Amino acid sequence: MTHCPCQSGKDYAECCGPIIQGKRPAATAEALMRSRYSAFAKAETEYLETSLHPDFRSDFDATATKKWSEQSEWTGLEIVGTEGGTDQDETGIVEFIAAYRQSSGHCSHHERAEFQRLDGTWYYTDGDIVPASTVRNTTPKVGRNDPCPCGSGKKFKKCCLAAG
Repeated sequence: MTHCPCQSGKDYAECCGPIIQGKRPAATAEALMRSRYSAFAKAETEYLETSLHPDFRSDFDATATKKWSEQSEWTGLEIVGTEGGTDQDETGIVEFIAAYRQSSGHCSHHERAEFQRLDGTWYYTDGDIVPASTVRNTTPKVGRNDPCPCGSGKKFKKCCLAAG
């Protein structure tokens, strides 16, 4: 059994494989999103192009996509949420985080992807990158010479700062 890269917990031959191979259409926008992730993981660039809405294919660069796909190790897919995109809808949005590793280290791609159904077939149309949120500390910063917040009675620099 080969687990599907989309992390559905299913076997690839029962999950994204038949969609990528054209044996069965994606039933929902999320299923198309998962199959596209799996296609990136397996460098199936022909499927990435055909699952792209025809109106958006003019600037698809198969060579660059294949190179990026092959130079990445795809480590996980998280579906953050969906809006519409069911078998009853004509449009849908899938927010996801795709994790991968390249020579430069671990990376993630967080996107709100838009999908449209055309003649009964789901297609990826466009997406917006979700910017990383700014993390703000709500507690005061501990100075080097302040008492350590762990309660040891030592200065922070001689306790937890030195251990870190």
